[in-house]
Amino acid sequence: MFQIGDKVVHPMHGAGVIDSIVQRKVAGQVQEYYMLKLSVGNMVVMVPTDNTGEIGMRPVVSGAKAEELMSEMEGIEVDMTQNWNRRYRENLVRLKSGDLLEVARVVKGLRRRESQRGLSNGERKMLHTAKQILISELVLAQSLPYEAVETSIDTVLSS
Repeated sequence: MFQIGDKVVHPMHGAGVIDSIVQRKVAGQVQEYYMLKLSVGNMVVMVPTDNTGEIGMRPVVSGAKAEELMSEMEGIEVDMTQNWNRRYRENLVRLKSGDLLEVARVVKGLRRRESQRGLSNGERKMLHTAKQILISELVLAQSLPYEAVETSIDTVLSS
């Protein structure tokens, strides 16, 4: 159970802070929801308190773990299949895992593919989403501005 003020990550939306816990009536049932205010985009997501485990919601990584990820990101091995449909599904599974290293792998792989061959519209959207998820968590973990984290990631991925 999370508390108001906890920094958490939703695998498909990114990191944010639990703003409040509310009760809402949905489909005739009263349920409790976390109101998750995302750190990027000023979006608020309602997450049922009973489903956080199924969804994969977890606390934001520590600042030390975020630093470790940034240092490891350059050496991440990325092996993407040539079949775009299979590649898309594999990347979607990586994103849904909620593992920050897997999200970084998606960003790195799609950035590499973009520079070599270009991306389909679906993969371009996925790259944008994955990058937002990665940046949102690193912003909260390291207490740095969005632009600084984005620049760091771009620098690491460009080398």
